[in-house]
Amino acid sequence: MDWKSELPPAKGLTQTDFPKDVAAMANSGGGLIVYGVLESQKSATARVDVGAFDETYERSLRSAAITAISPPVFGLNVHRLEAEGKRAIVVEVPASIDGPHLIYKNDYFGAPVRNDSDTVWMKERQIEAMYRARFEERRHASEALDALFGEASAGRDSDKRAWLIAVAHPRIPRFRERMTRDRARYVLSETVPLALTYATRNGVHPLENVDLNNPRPGLRRWVAISMAIGDRSSWKEAWMSIHHDGSVTLAAAVGGHRKSRDNYFEGWEVASSAIECAIADVMALVRTTAEATDNEEYDVRVGIEWSGQEPLTILTTDTFGQTYGGASTPLYRYTPVETTVNAVEPALDYHWHVHDRPGEPQHGAPLCPRRTRPGRPTGASCSASLTTSVPACVPRARSPRA
Repeated sequence: MDWKSELPPAKGLTQTDFPKDVAAMANSGGGLIVYGVLESQKSATARVDVGAFDETYERSLRSAAITAISPPVFGLNVHRLEAEGKRAIVVEVPASIDGPHLIYKNDYFGAPVRNDSDTVWMKERQIEAMYRARFEERRHASEALDALFGEASAGRDSDKRAWLIAVAHPRIPRFRERMTRDRARYVLSETVPLALTYATRNGVHPLENVDLNNPRPGLRRWVAISMAIGDRSSWKEAWMSIHHDGSVTLAAAVGGHRKSRDNYFEGWEVASSAIECAIADVMALVRTTAEATDNEEYDVRVGIEWSGQEPLTILTTDTFGQTYGGASTPLYRYTPVETTVNAVEPALDYHWHVHDRPGEPQHGAPLCPRRTRPGRPTGASCSASLTTSVPACVPRARSPRA
């Protein structure tokens, strides 16, 4: 914790000690910077008033943590403590696995770190050790995704039909008490309406085909088992899980879906709407689980598992509502797509991050093909995009995205 008697000036904020203080906290496992407290001999002695503090100043603080520090420090939480004549501001700096965070002054750079109540500069060996720790963390994160992806895809009949596998793991898991069944049930139930703001019911939602009300205990997780078990419903089989560390997984059959009462697509034919709905569901589950487990940033991996002889074909819908695959490049294998998301960022920002992550094109074939790319404020849906509607709880009037 670092005590400060006054806020740094908003003008020229990047040239003040604020970036150094934030970088030092991030390099030390996170911490609090409290403005509005007098300090003597490393101890807080009295409250003082920091003056007016508005949203513009708050945005300046967040911007300085991004533009004046390399790599940037995201996820600052700013808290206002309102008291008559004794207003204070608390800046919460999250823990980071991307250290060392450096700050630049002209042609020089340095890596600050906290040493008890002081801020000092790292020596060369300390910087080397932090880089080594960063690379180790990345390796562990990749191994965690590998393990989750392997577990979720194991035992699926991917030689007969394509399966969408999606897994997410918190970058810095915050282990808490074991999640109860009631809590897991609540998280799953809260996920349904959120997922429907990302993708409408124009496709098959895995959430609607798992047992949301009776999650089963697994190995350090709760499992929502598939409810599509009959011969006439197994085409929409899906499984979801919430791990006690905040990880989530989804396995959903996306190949061989029903196209009419008695006719089905082939196992290698995948409707784009099925992919849209599956990704919407898992991203909604990431957000609700993050809120329940107090996690923030997540590493996410999405892929399609298919080991049959025929190449994968992604089917889309034309303007007359007819399904066709003429726009898809056949794929014998789809390399999983990875990304990192902040699961607790503002709802509108997260919504559009979900929308913007349909998957990297591979050999001309995206994981989720799109006809158009709508701007943020349009209010019009895009049935071939990852999400299909703007949430009712957020304003539609927003400047178009480039």
